[in-house]
Amino acid sequence: MTAKRGSVKVKKILEHYFADSLGEGAGDDITGEILAALGQKKEDDFVTPGELIYYDHPLDPGFDMLNILPGSDFHYGNPLFSKKHLIRSLGFLDKPNAYGFLNGDLCESALRTSKGEIFKQVGSPEDQRDDISEMLYPYRKKLLGAVDGNHENRIWIEAGIHIMRDIARNLGIPYRSEGLLHKISFGRGNESHDDRQYVFWFYHTHGYGGARTKSAKAVKVERTAAIVHADFYAMSHDHVVNVAPDVYLMADPRTRPERDKNGNETGFRIGRVKAHRKMLIKTNAYLKWGGYSEMGGFPPTDLATPLIKLLTPKSAHWNELPDRPRQAVKVEV
Repeated sequence: MTAKRGSVKVKKILEHYFADSLGEGAGDDITGEILAALGQKKEDDFVTPGELIYYDHPLDPGFDMLNILPGSDFHYGNPLFSKKHLIRSLGFLDKPNAYGFLNGDLCESALRTSKGEIFKQVGSPEDQRDDISEMLYPYRKKLLGAVDGNHENRIWIEAGIHIMRDIARNLGIPYRSEGLLHKISFGRGNESHDDRQYVFWFYHTHGYGGARTKSAKAVKVERTAAIVHADFYAMSHDHVVNVAPDVYLMADPRTRPERDKNGNETGFRIGRVKAHRKMLIKTNAYLKWGGYSEMGGFPPTDLATPLIKLLTPKSAHWNELPDRPRQAVKVEV
């Protein structure tokens, strides 16, 4: 459909709506204003529903490092949910340079048609959604975004309702069902420019499928890291903490004239290829051992969340690093 034909179709729909609701001709001015506004939109302003975009988070230039706390697999509503450990983790966000993200399965959301203890879970999925929203609300300005987990996705499949989207709206944070890509910038002095901030990229998604061994669980985030460029990747779902570095090569866009062994220019320009280090992170859960895990022969869950540290040369821990990168991602587990 051409733009002109599309505008005519939109005009007819608007005129029909306003004629029914306000009377014949009453919505002409409103219709004109809406079409004028649509005409001012550039093609780049429209994002195809579902396509991957990134969210930009320019943070305090006074920070010399950041702590990033994953929040995943609370399974609130499960009788084995450990509220004590979750409250401890959330309390860490009170630190000025601490931020977090929500990576799915915050609610147990057991249904008649799903796995789980529907007769033992605490509250309905609606109650769980509201309680989690209330629990997280004091930390809403420290949360960078939220994605769905398979437990929230049960509600979507059965009823067409994204309860994680409701939670994100209650908190006023970015939401995307499948996964989120973030750009974080903070500090100053990058590459010796006082006004240039340090920039880190990260991608997080809940995860998928089943696995028994730690290696089979860890390989899922490795596959994801081969798709999207970032400095670190976080995946949840398997309730097993795992951290591994990986390296791939990136071309440095800066170039210089090529010279032969005698120092003469060859007429070509060349650039270096540098190793880019990325961290592959599997996150924890907040479920004590028992129930489904015990009956299925799964090991106990690590209740301590990994802590992701974004470091710059001005960080207090910088001199403890054996190498000297321009910036670094470290993970404490």
